[in-house]
Amino acid sequence: MNPLIAGVSTDVTPYRNRYPDGLPVGNLWVDCTEMAPVVFPFDGSVIAQSPVGHVDHALTALSASEDIKGEVAALSAGRKRAVLLAVRDALAERQAAFEELLVLETGKPLVDCRTEVARTLTTWAAAAEAVAHTHGETVPLDLQPAGEGMIGYWTRRPAGIVIAIAGFNYPLLLASHKIAPAIAAGCPVIVKPAPNTPLATLWAVHLIRTVLAAHGISESAVQLVTGGVDVGEALVADPRATVVSFTGSAAVGHRIAKAAAPRKVVLELGSNTGLIVAADAVVSEAVDAVVRGGFYANGQACISVQRVILVESIADEFQHGLLERLNEVVSGDPREESTRLAPVINTGSAQRITGWIDDAVHRGARVLAGGSARGAAMDPTVLTDVPQDADLWCEEIFGPVVCLHRVRDVGAAIQLVNRSRYGLQAAIYTKSLESAFAAVNELDVGGVVVNEIPGFRSDIMPYGGVKDSGIGREGPRYAIEEFTVTRMAMIRP
Repeated sequence: MNPLIAGVSTDVTPYRNRYPDGLPVGNLWVDCTEMAPVVFPFDGSVIAQSPVGHVDHALTALSASEDIKGEVAALSAGRKRAVLLAVRDALAERQAAFEELLVLETGKPLVDCRTEVARTLTTWAAAAEAVAHTHGETVPLDLQPAGEGMIGYWTRRPAGIVIAIAGFNYPLLLASHKIAPAIAAGCPVIVKPAPNTPLATLWAVHLIRTVLAAHGISESAVQLVTGGVDVGEALVADPRATVVSFTGSAAVGHRIAKAAAPRKVVLELGSNTGLIVAADAVVSEAVDAVVRGGFYANGQACISVQRVILVESIADEFQHGLLERLNEVVSGDPREESTRLAPVINTGSAQRITGWIDDAVHRGARVLAGGSARGAAMDPTVLTDVPQDADLWCEEIFGPVVCLHRVRDVGAAIQLVNRSRYGLQAAIYTKSLESAFAAVNELDVGGVVVNEIPGFRSDIMPYGGVKDSGIGREGPRYAIEEFTVTRMAMIRP
């Protein structure tokens, strides 16, 4: 076992593993001959060398899951609940250390990493609660003459092996939203973290496996394999994998869905989130929503504010108020308490974002603030008059950029939000119940938020999108349903 990391100082401390070397495959940690650097996005320094898995590791993990899926499926509700609560406690005991590690590997401000860990703890506790509600119901088979005298009921049964592929932006939370429901459902799970941010997930999986062993359960119930596209393809396409749960880009999600067919996929694929500000909105509150919701996690959140659609009568007031408050989005070292915006994950991402900005400006958009990059660092950026067919408007920016657009009324705003291939969440600021319910009923998205940022997410609610934002729902109770199948019993006594 390698030594624990010392406290994070103003200089990056080389990360020391908090878990054995190699990868947690089967009941052991297997050796890896290849390592890859994990880089601190703020200054490019290397904080650790992470093991790189290969296809053989993936296939070994699948075989181990296959061997123990019956054991995991047979776990009682009480044992599953006990494990989930014990994992929650193990994570909570190390909360500050996880926060520091997440800052180093994701580059997100400390305030956002604290939020991620707190939400992770809620997710594990919610999964433990949901175990008691995973049940079926009776069916009146005697509704038809042939069923007279028969008893019918259905139950939920574990679907089988879950493949959990998480994004780089919230590595601990996104993995937990897959691992915890898989345990609750009685499914073995194989996790593949994003190559840029594997460390917190590796450590969490070690803690989970330690808890499993302490409860007399095979550590093979939760495994982790790192690696490239070939590893992901091997996990997804293997017929032993029953459910694939993926968080990431739409392009990759589409490929996963094809490779996994006809088996089940749960896809959370991002969005170009819209926020509507109605004529009767409290404009200062809507401005505050964009300041809070447009730049958190360095803009690298699926439901951060991207498109702000303003009813014409309040547009000037909103724009002036937003530009006045941008100085509150303090850029700097993500380890500092005051920082609200730090560099994006790497320079390639920044170059893509600034390329989209340049293209939009060339086609008539105006930059009101920010707009350029220094390496991976960007200031909070606001544009207006962005063409509706520009990537900056149509695609997911995944950076600290907000686009403003003016319309005549709420009806036109709803139509504009819906003219998108995405549909994860959207929001409206209004004092009118009529406008609020119009948004709730007419916006073609998975979730509608009224008078709060569109990035609001409770970890117990059903979360997911429509159209190219994906299929299926997360949130422990709802993910358990995704990871189980109904089994019908029809009995003639």
